[in-house]
Amino acid sequence: MTTKELLESYYKGFAQKSNWESVISDDFKFIGGDMTKTTPLVGKAAYVEVIKRFSQVFSDMRVKQMIVDNDNACVIGNYDYVFPNGKSINGDVAEIWKIKNGKLDALTIYFDTLTFSLNSK
Repeated sequence: MTTKELLESYYKGFAQKSNWESVISDDFKFIGGDMTKTTPLVGKAAYVEVIKRFSQVFSDMRVKQMIVDNDNACVIGNYDYVFPNGKSINGDVAEIWKIKNGKLDALTIYFDTLTFSLNSK
């Protein structure tokens, strides 16, 4: 699969909250949520656990923009969040991808953590 095809497969499943894991490498590296921690979380299973928790707060997502450069990509994902307290917000997340050996191999995400934390309380 091309980088674009890998990402399209991932986001199709991710938006439906199922069948996205097959394009993730076994030693996947993830950085996000807490930008003070720059050491990646490593492993497909660890990332699946992160997404299980994250899936509880987003009700819908769509790809707003995708820029592909060989084995690198940037995706702007737009998410509808619904928090346990009933508050809802919409926000964009910048998602920087690296592809290796035909799999999504690394992801670093960037978003406004202050807005997210204020609305989740």
